[in-house]
Amino acid sequence: MPPMYVKPYVKRGKSDAVDAEAICEAVARPTMRFVEIKSEDQQALLSLHRARDFVVRQRTQLINMVRSLAAEFGIAIARGVARAIEFAKNVNDGKQPGLPDLAQDVLRVLSRQLVDLHNRLG
Repeated sequence: MPPMYVKPYVKRGKSDAVDAEAICEAVARPTMRFVEIKSEDQQALLSLHRARDFVVRQRTQLINMVRSLAAEFGIAIARGVARAIEFAKNVNDGKQPGLPDLAQDVLRVLSRQLVDLHNRLG
């Protein structure tokens, strides 16, 4: 049952006992509408969407990290996922001269993760 349907039945304050009493009062009303229970297939589909959203957020975090680390060495990566992936592939292939060895190693590790995440999303 949606919380907005129960709210009018809350008499005072906010506590678990008061909330439970309001829910009992609301359920007893004959005109009360209830939220439909999701099927297992619907829940599975929602879990897929949540997992994909999580991986997209991780990819965005990696892109921002790679972009900021490259910017510290004067390398500007254009906006957009495609350009960041292209840069990451170039780093993985070793086509990034002018960076210190340690910075190249760090960028290579992050770039591998970025390309892997991007491929999994595909």
